[in-house]
Amino acid sequence: MKAVTFDGTTVAITEVDLDEPKSGEVRVRVTAAGVCHSDLHVIRGEWDVPMPLVMGHEGSGVVDAIGAGVTDLAVGDHVVLSWVPNCGECRYCLLGRPAQCELVANVVATQGVLYDGTSRLSHNGKTVHHYLGVSSFAEFVVVPESGAIKVRDDAPLDVIALVGCAVATGVGAVRNTAKLTAGSTAAVIGCGGVGLSVIQGARLEKASLILAVDVAADKLDLARKLGATHTLLVEPGMNVPEAMKALVPEGLDFVFDAIGKIITTEQAIHALGLGGSAVVVGLPPTGQTATFDPLVLAEADQRILGCNYGSTVPKRDIPRLVDELMAGDLDLESMISARRPLDEAESALADLNAGAALRQLLLP
Repeated sequence: MKAVTFDGTTVAITEVDLDEPKSGEVRVRVTAAGVCHSDLHVIRGEWDVPMPLVMGHEGSGVVDAIGAGVTDLAVGDHVVLSWVPNCGECRYCLLGRPAQCELVANVVATQGVLYDGTSRLSHNGKTVHHYLGVSSFAEFVVVPESGAIKVRDDAPLDVIALVGCAVATGVGAVRNTAKLTAGSTAAVIGCGGVGLSVIQGARLEKASLILAVDVAADKLDLARKLGATHTLLVEPGMNVPEAMKALVPEGLDFVFDAIGKIITTEQAIHALGLGGSAVVVGLPPTGQTATFDPLVLAEADQRILGCNYGSTVPKRDIPRLVDELMAGDLDLESMISARRPLDEAESALADLNAGAALRQLLLP
């Protein structure tokens, strides 16, 4: 099959062999794959992942084959791919926190393999690794059963690819991680795919004020369309927390860092009001350190919350998000800046890196 591979230096279209699904696994024909900043972290060498690999972790498709023991899925089911194919048996899964699944963290994500410690991907007899248990920049994927979430058949198969990462992460950050209550004030730093999903989540949870912060005016225009009540265009040299407090003098109840740079995390913390929470949604490069004044944090009863995958419970949250899309409560089409063939993956990544695109879909 055709897939987009990366060996540490080169993004390439490669003919890759894909094994049949083993016990507890399914094969999915990929309909669409979203291009995400987490893919850029790999290209930039900011995350330590096994290589070579097939890229991509956001996607949707149709179940094409099932392995032994699969009970929840059948050939022909429409699915959203989840990059947390939780085992359901570890301590965190049993606590209802599948986003922290130990098997995913210790094996799937870090070793580039599936549950049994092996890959289903190869090229010329040599192992090719999975990326975050998905590898959606390909014509087909083999994933654990819990990595393919069944959704309704009438949802647009290309659009729902975004639910697998950007939307689940952004809306989940609001609902699951922050537990934002109606009437709260919220700000989002960074209006890419995840940030725009945070804005939509804040709208759905009835925040009284939603401030969108970005360096690009066109992204702020879209943020208003999707639910932001106020916008802040960041200019060179601007003191962003002070500019945010000029709009909300008492400080904000929730500030979501949807970028994941040290400076934006610190800005989120400094813009909080009494009892406020800074939610770190965007993922920074490995090993970087942010600073804050712990006395101010304690005296103001503030919190810093880490957010992995929107604290999502995939089997519960992904079908709900698709239902909200179909009910007209979520607007995902406006977040899609381009649909491109798989062969244009490298160009799509370059456009994302340059800030010239929101969510792009690769269509195998």
